[in-house]
Amino acid sequence: MSVPIIAFFNNKGGVGKTSLVYHLAWMYADLGVRVVAADLDPQANLTAAFLDEDRLAELWSDNRHDDTIFGCIQPLMRGIGDIADPHLEQVSLENQLPLFDQSSLALLIGDLALSSFEDELSTVWPECLDRKERAFRVISAFWRIVQKAATQSHANVVLMDLGPNLGAINRAAMIAADYVVIPLSPDLFSLQGLRNLGPTLRRWREEWGERVTRNPVANLPLPKGKMAPVGYVLLQHSVRLDRPVKAYDRWVARIPEVYRTDVLDEPGWPQVSVDQDPYRLALLKHYRSLMPLAQEARKPIFHLKPADGAIGAHIQAVHGAYRDFSALAREIAVRTGVLLP
Repeated sequence: MSVPIIAFFNNKGGVGKTSLVYHLAWMYADLGVRVVAADLDPQANLTAAFLDEDRLAELWSDNRHDDTIFGCIQPLMRGIGDIADPHLEQVSLENQLPLFDQSSLALLIGDLALSSFEDELSTVWPECLDRKERAFRVISAFWRIVQKAATQSHANVVLMDLGPNLGAINRAAMIAADYVVIPLSPDLFSLQGLRNLGPTLRRWREEWGERVTRNPVANLPLPKGKMAPVGYVLLQHSVRLDRPVKAYDRWVARIPEVYRTDVLDEPGWPQVSVDQDPYRLALLKHYRSLMPLAQEARKPIFHLKPADGAIGAHIQAVHGAYRDFSALAREIAVRTGVLLP
């Protein structure tokens, strides 16, 4: 039985996607859910959020890839075998909460070299139609690696971070996803990203459905390519003097209808606001004053303590962040069938 994989994806960058995955991974661990955070973005920003520079230098020095996602696909790329077993980095905090199981959160390490896999994935995609075994092994590599990682860590869920594009790497990653959460910011570019994303997901789902029936190897497990949209997370803007709030409100007001028409391929509901939209998972603040403290302390904002500089009004903001992310994690769990203790 496969573990549910939730992809966080928007082909528009700068919407807080990686930060969202990072904080939700910690929150699920806090809630007692065993989670794998899989970094499939060649920029490896999620990995950089979890690990300090010394560990990153160790992982990526001397062109080493043994412990990264890129290392897992090396046998396939070199034509000497199938995927390698994944290494999982166990993540924990110093002075962690007593009830927190330090093995509850594991990271599948990203790698900047993963970008070199793009051409290979593009080449073998049409070869699946010709029933070529290697093509199916390459296209399904991400899903099989992530499922191995989940089995290895006894995970209840996998959260997958992807880069902001519609290239071959993300196509293979999205085929591996059971569910899709779309982070948005209130601007024209996010709205256009939704318009591009919906038809692309439907096309990928249809094309993979055509290919999967041609699998020539009976005992080669393949992803279903479900990619079911769960909803969207809207990150509130920070008020700027040179951009009136009304400019943001204009784009926010259009999100529910565009999500329905372009992502779900359903009739739009022009009269539905973001506050009333059942597909809106959460409206999150930027927590602008807390983020630098969290980055310095190398922990999620809702774990900040006075010793980290979270004093005065910051303490209330920390508690508010915990409530916000806890509610979001639980809502996503309900919609995807992830079991909470």
